[in-house]
Amino acid sequence: MSLQLDERQRAMLLEMGVRVWLPDASDPAALAVMPEAAETPERQLAQAMLARTLPGEARPTAPKPAMTVAPGPASLTALRAPRPDAATIAQLDWPTLQSAVSSCQACALCSSRKNTVFGVGATQARWLVVGEAPGEQEDLQAEPFMGQAGQLLDNMLKALGLRRDAQDAQAVYLTTALKCRPPANRNPLPDEVTQCASYLHRQVALLQPTVILAMGKIAAQALLQDSVTDLAATPLGKLRGQVHRHQGLPVVVTYQPAYLLRTPLDKAKAWADLCLARAVAAGTRD
Repeated sequence: MSLQLDERQRAMLLEMGVRVWLPDASDPAALAVMPEAAETPERQLAQAMLARTLPGEARPTAPKPAMTVAPGPASLTALRAPRPDAATIAQLDWPTLQSAVSSCQACALCSSRKNTVFGVGATQARWLVVGEAPGEQEDLQAEPFMGQAGQLLDNMLKALGLRRDAQDAQAVYLTTALKCRPPANRNPLPDEVTQCASYLHRQVALLQPTVILAMGKIAAQALLQDSVTDLAATPLGKLRGQVHRHQGLPVVVTYQPAYLLRTPLDKAKAWADLCLARAVAAGTRD
């Protein structure tokens, strides 16, 4: 006994992926189980299906599903492009260095970032200001020191006669030790700081600033890892008030602007650090 379905009903079932058994129109033995099929719509439909065509329309063909393999941790590591080694980075010019940073996939931060944050300002600036890591606004706008923390830094710099958008003696260059935002603004991992350090060191070598202002412990670690003994265990307060060296250039350490927003009583200490950096830039303090 056959199903009492017309052509439209069977076509709709096919569209939904429901297969209905029909006898093979080329097999007399199969058609014998439903002798009335010779003159019924079922036989016509069977013949149409045999020809892979429904009466009046093309038979839909289900696409073959693509085979996908979810990569595990080892696969992700294999797919991630390594950054150039330190020796190669040390030879890059400014545009090539910027391109290397924007395409870097050396650590897991590349999978969560929206933008890399290379830096902003005049490349002939006498001041280089280095922050810790991009936050949410920096990640969105691809520029360091944004939001309220950036406004505070801008006001601090203006008090010294400096501006991030200047192209003259008032110019500063702003960047961060990390070029990608850690998820949820967590503290950077040591390996992440290490992966980005070569980029920062090359920026310093190309800019050759008169003074470097390191804002925050991560910035200090990225710049002073070869010159301060037991740097990881040294509190930021003990790094302040003195002139350090990176590539022979003077480095002054101070608090990051985000910390000063949370601890406004330390703004006076940060101002003293900026005055020290100003004296170094003016050549009145070694």
